[in-house]
Amino acid sequence: MRRHLAMTVLALIWPLSALAQDDPRTLRLVDGFDGADFSAEGGLYYRENSEQSAGSVLFQSTVRDAGAGALQLSVRPHCPPGSEGCSERAEIWEKTPLRVPYDEGVWYGFAMRFDDRPPTDDHRYVVAQWKREIGPEAEGDFSPFLALRMRSGQVFVTVETNYQPPPAAAPAVVAGRCPAGWTPVWLRPETAQMRYLVAVDAAWTPEVTPEFDHCTDALVLTGGTATLPHAAPDWHDYAFYTRPGPNGGGEIRILVDGAPLLTARGRIGHDDTGLGRNQYFKFGPYRDAGEGEWTMFYDSFRRGPDCRSILPEAACAGQE
Repeated sequence: MRRHLAMTVLALIWPLSALAQDDPRTLRLVDGFDGADFSAEGGLYYRENSEQSAGSVLFQSTVRDAGAGALQLSVRPHCPPGSEGCSERAEIWEKTPLRVPYDEGVWYGFAMRFDDRPPTDDHRYVVAQWKREIGPEAEGDFSPFLALRMRSGQVFVTVETNYQPPPAAAPAVVAGRCPAGWTPVWLRPETAQMRYLVAVDAAWTPEVTPEFDHCTDALVLTGGTATLPHAAPDWHDYAFYTRPGPNGGGEIRILVDGAPLLTARGRIGHDDTGLGRNQYFKFGPYRDAGEGEWTMFYDSFRRGPDCRSILPEAACAGQE
């Protein structure tokens, strides 16, 4: 079933027109990672910098979800022992001219698989993230407005926005959860940001994410009761709709293996001086300084202006 979904998706959006259109919002991008390099139709590249020198990218055919190949991304120790503010990355970026405006909605899809031995330590790991461009006049370190993360072997999704004090009548967090209409949040006034916990995997326990110790109604979650796939060596297909709205009106939708997981609506993203006009997506392993090599696999990347441009029509019912 999983393989059928990925192959159907690629068939739906192939062949693609050349990336010569003027408006990135209308583009349909795809890369099945079946060749020896990124496809011209995918608009992706491996960014070269100091942090990324800790990583490696391999187009291989041994571990794949659909088609002839898949992308293997790995990070190895690179930061000096005890260093702070140093990270190790092997992230794939969208090409800058193809980025979508920050206040526009866009759909992303990709298949992802953890290695046979995913990390299980209490450490920060990120496998996909969405950010706003940061200009030279911006002050601060702005976290991704949407991120697919892992800690202690547990997968979870976070959403970030500007700091908003919780209402005085906000309920308390109980066993890591908030009542309907409220969302667990990590208040970070020292960074002028706050981070919501919006989805977890079936093995999650409150001890994995203890910093989410308040409830807020600045973001409201609706949808099914499904959970994220666990960090295991199995392929799963992820689809995300992103439309930031730092002052309200933002929306994120998540589907896994073609099934709706949740919809998040409310304050999403940042609206600070010096931030750029576009959003952008990166995927691949990212961590603070760590030990040993960590590997992830990715396949069937898609981006499009609507659900049907990245998923089969049956999966898009109610998503338009």
